[in-house]
Amino acid sequence: MPNNRPTICTADQANCVAITSRLHWDVGGYDYRPNTAATVPQKLDSGQNVRRARIGVTGKFFHDWNFALVYDFGGSSDGFGGTAPGSLPGGGVSGVENAYISYTGLKPFGGKMAIEAGIMDLPYTMDEATSSNDIMFMERASPGVIATNIAAGDFRSAAGARWYSDQLWIGGYVTGPSTGAIHSASSAAPAGTSEQYGAVARVAGNPISTKDYSVHIGANAQWLIQPPRNLIANTQTVTLSDRPELRLDPTTLISTGAIANASGAQVYSVEAAATYGPFIVQGEYFWYNVDRTANTAVPLVGAPSLKFQGGYAQAGYVLTGEGRSYNAANAAYSGVKPAHPFSLDGGGWGAWEIAGRFSTIDLNDQLATASGVAGGRQTVYTLALNWYVNGNVRFMLDYLHGTVSRQASPVSTADVGSKFDAVAMRTQFAF
Repeated sequence: MPNNRPTICTADQANCVAITSRLHWDVGGYDYRPNTAATVPQKLDSGQNVRRARIGVTGKFFHDWNFALVYDFGGSSDGFGGTAPGSLPGGGVSGVENAYISYTGLKPFGGKMAIEAGIMDLPYTMDEATSSNDIMFMERASPGVIATNIAAGDFRSAAGARWYSDQLWIGGYVTGPSTGAIHSASSAAPAGTSEQYGAVARVAGNPISTKDYSVHIGANAQWLIQPPRNLIANTQTVTLSDRPELRLDPTTLISTGAIANASGAQVYSVEAAATYGPFIVQGEYFWYNVDRTANTAVPLVGAPSLKFQGGYAQAGYVLTGEGRSYNAANAAYSGVKPAHPFSLDGGGWGAWEIAGRFSTIDLNDQLATASGVAGGRQTVYTLALNWYVNGNVRFMLDYLHGTVSRQASPVSTADVGSKFDAVAMRTQFAF
């Protein structure tokens, strides 16, 4: 069983089906300190969250036709959620995380190619292209989460292709809504929206790659061509927001609110990473633009475009000496595989990793004007200790210190910011 994943194949290995699953269970607490009585929220709740609880099947037919069907019963996945009455576990109407088919029979220009369509995890941005089983921290940094939630990320309907070799990755997809969204603009209770559509493109590469060290660079672009529209309220909006890089409490501390008359949005970003033995460093920076030229008769019509930006830098070191290998299919680094899995019989202590991250995101623009947005500026410092027990089990311990600078409105400088510290632990298994 590859990676202890139950797998059945025909004798010629042309047809296979495998069961796949992952559980990410988080427990932790916040020390949250609002700056003033006007700050919203006044409290963040500590507790636990089944962050991901996925099970499904993956496989292939006739060598080149690949498929996946995975359902997520978890509590709060990135880019997924809803408050529809009668919703299923996970908070949305549907918890379908993967439901796609991919054809890999073409191998042009000396590389490999995948043509795929369905519900999938788009390998847009380096952090998102890294499996949630392999990321160094319990949550991805807010700048990337905000970017992928616009027209990419998990649970996303999409069709496109990617070509890759050992040193170059090129891909592009057209995208639609995520599963769990209400796709009827005529739904009044709960309010629905018309289906959005967009596109993403990414070029990345591993130009320097040796046994001991490697370098990765890349660039991404995303376009929300048609934002979702609500015909009942006659609104067409886009919201940029995220929780404070932890999901124990679903409350967002930074948010643009619903940006009225959104006619489209674009995100451009760059990415870079490098490894040297057991050491890895990685970073990305994002520029966001929201156009406001849609005429829905809701003020402000024809307001100037909004511009935001943010990024992160992170580094990790595996104390036991293991390194992260490069996954050319997604143009990202894979997880840590312990050379000596933990065993009470003296087989080993697994792999131990320490990591640190700095992230910042600024959702303020055109302050002191009626057309501005005061979404806030968030800065988070994170430290992590990860124990890779074996190839299937991992424990994570994160400490976060964050600051949110925010004013009451674009034209009011009243302080509604906050500060927080948090400690959280994840118990994870995956196969």
